[in-house]
Amino acid sequence: MHRRAAPGVRGTRSGGRRVSSLFPALSVAPGGPDPVALRFGERSLTYGQLAGAAGALAARLRRDAGAGRVALWATPALETAVGAVAALLAGTPVVPLNPRTGERELAHILGDSAPALVLAAPGDRLPAALDALARVDVAVDGEGRLPDTEPEPDAAALVVYTSGTTGPPKGAVLPRRAVATTLDALEDAWQWDADDVLVHALPLFHVHGLILGVLGPLRRGGEVRHLGRFSPEGVARELGSGGTMLFGVPTMYHRIAESLDGDPELVKSLAGARLLVSGSAALPLPDHERIAAATGRRVIERYGMTETLMNTSVRADGDARPGSVGVPLRGVDLRLVEEDGTEITAMDGETIGEIQVRGAHLFTEYLNRPDATAAAFDGDWFRTGDMAVRPADGSVRIVGRKATDLIKSGGYKIGAGEIENVLLDHPAVREAAVTGEPDADLGERIVAWVVAADPASPPSADDLTGHVAAQLSPHKRPREVRFLDVLPRNDMGKIMKRALRDG
Repeated sequence: MHRRAAPGVRGTRSGGRRVSSLFPALSVAPGGPDPVALRFGERSLTYGQLAGAAGALAARLRRDAGAGRVALWATPALETAVGAVAALLAGTPVVPLNPRTGERELAHILGDSAPALVLAAPGDRLPAALDALARVDVAVDGEGRLPDTEPEPDAAALVVYTSGTTGPPKGAVLPRRAVATTLDALEDAWQWDADDVLVHALPLFHVHGLILGVLGPLRRGGEVRHLGRFSPEGVARELGSGGTMLFGVPTMYHRIAESLDGDPELVKSLAGARLLVSGSAALPLPDHERIAAATGRRVIERYGMTETLMNTSVRADGDARPGSVGVPLRGVDLRLVEEDGTEITAMDGETIGEIQVRGAHLFTEYLNRPDATAAAFDGDWFRTGDMAVRPADGSVRIVGRKATDLIKSGGYKIGAGEIENVLLDHPAVREAAVTGEPDADLGERIVAWVVAADPASPPSADDLTGHVAAQLSPHKRPREVRFLDVLPRNDMGKIMKRALRDG
């Protein structure tokens, strides 16, 4: 198999085309191999074609956007990938927009980021909130040269808006060095190279889908195959025809796990993949086990945030253990701290603390929010708000968010995640979430929210609480069980626990 150009070349030329520091594989020598870079369904671009299209658009962005930002209508299409690459080549910070964002939230993002124009695919219908912006349709058949200069590593690359669970979304400003640092650390952890073909169906307005799922393969010189809409059949088809890696979120892997019994082609394609990676939320233990039992392959997990990009991962050459998000990536300093900020040095797998990280992979600020930026840091350590324990091997096991998943009941600190995994192991449970609610006696009581496997015959509350008490310590059993038809989730498949508690 032909191995494409390795990354890391800066300021050189190849075949008359300047080499990009972020995407060196865009430089294709005339007459040399020109492998596929992007494939969205039946549509595809080679590296040479991508360089031409992105180079032409980059020149226009430098002329029309100047030093301003550009918004990107981030549909799952070739145009979104070309638009993002062009903006990075031009040194124009890009603000990815979720096409499903509501009117009020979209107005806030546009007012906060003040983009000079909006990039979209020809024919895309844009909401009225974008009418005031100049529109530039992204052409995928353009012909242009790569820019002669690029910004410094600390210059802004993207402004990605957080989910806004405690107020309006905040724009995390991600510098170019953070993008390069994270992608190169994942190259090391996952042995990711130019021969890899990445399959996924992740949305392209988020770190997972856009930075890891598109910019990652392009930095390595590999191929992206985006399914458009997720389906187990699409995964089987693309992995079975040369795909080597699969990125997904837990809801996708759950659908895969449920399809395995009746789909031998899906089993074969997963078994033949080099790497199966899950992120954005914890992958439940039952889905881990069903996939491993059917395919002989373990799904590995990694841990990151919008503000930090990737912090930890199970290594490709490491031991994939359900519930573990692996070890800190190269260049990432990570520690656990008590509520008073005292560092936890014990690696006993039991002592819960908040994860703090530092390194070149971090964002620089929340746009227009110096107060929020200052509150997010303890010195140069970023406060993630995620709670975890560390076993003796130095790996990290996340037990939940500080605000929603750490339950203080009867004098104990309890992570919601381990209770959820035990509930999901019950044959009568399809989905489960655990929250804490105020309790005059216990401080907080544990509440389980359950979707029954058979709604017509749900398990009893006593059955479920007894199941948890038998598997874990008695103080971790739910004090209350509430049944729902479905759990509320966001676009990335994360359960919205605030909606449960506030509803």
